[in-house]
This record gives sequence, C-alpha cells and structure tokens, in this order.
Amino acid sequence: MSTAEAAAVQAQTTHDPIEIIAFYLGEQQFCVRTTSIREIRGFAKSTPLPHASPEVMGMMNLRGAVIPVINTARKLGLGRSEPTERSAIVVAELGGTIFGLMVDRVSDILTVGSEVIQPVPEMSSGFDRSFVEGIIPQNGDMICFLNLERMFPEPQKSDFFA
Repeated sequence: MSTAEAAAVQAQTTHDPIEIIAFYLGEQQFCVRTTSIREIRGFAKSTPLPHASPEVMGMMNLRGAVIPVINTARKLGLGRSEPTERSAIVVAELGGTIFGLMVDRVSDILTVGSEVIQPVPEMSSGFDRSFVEGIIPQNGDMICFLNLERMFPEPQKSDFFA
C-alpha cells in the first residue's frame, strides 16, 4: 500500500479533513490533494518534445529547472485540451519528481471531511477507475477526486519524466 493510500485509509477511518485543490477540465471538476502540489502558475507555453508521449505537452522552465507539462485532460482520456487565457499549470511533486499539470482553470482550494468522499460507482462500459479515489458532492456538483500516485506510478514515470 502506497503512502497516499495508507493516508486515505487512515483519513477515512478517522474522518480527518483533507485539503484539496479543485480545477476544471472542460465543464467537469476534478481535484487532487494539496500535499503533492507545490504551486499554481499561469499558463506559459511549453517547448514540445519530438516523439514524446501524447499526454506530454512539452517542457517548461521553472526557475531554472526543466519540467515536463502534462495535458491532464488527455491523460484522463478526455481528449486533448487546448490552453486558454484561464488555463493554469498545477506544479506537482511525486517521489522527488516535479511536473506540471495543464488544467483549464483552477476553481478552489477546499477542506473536506473524508466522510463526504463517495466511492466511484461500478460501471460495465470499460470505465477505468484506477485514477479516481472517489467522488465529492459539493454545492450540487460532483468533484472527481484524482489520485496522482495512481496516475503516475513509479514504473510508468519513465514514460513521462527523465
């Protein structure tokens, strides 16, 4: 069990609050834990890399460090999202690896009780739930709670990161 999964199990059994950053991809809201987020930046053009994975938009300079920028919508199978003036780069760090996630817009930083996180419903149409930790009902909307460690597991990191 990964550290994040162990923390999720502990949080769900103790009802500890969880801090999340919510963002939009198209009209759908998603979120991730703030513990893996380093900063939020306005969108800046990235330099494309030849023969990179389709999810990799390119590389950007983050205060002297070159980091990959991932098209989050494409990674989630939602099609390629094109940046707009409201787009942002959510800079994350997993296991010492720093990367950017391009999102359509950041909506909020929230604290939610772990008891409000609902399980992802069973679906038979080939829906892959592996990236999703749960669903958070919030003000009449649903926020899809993503697990970055499952989105970028150690063995697959080499596909995206040097």
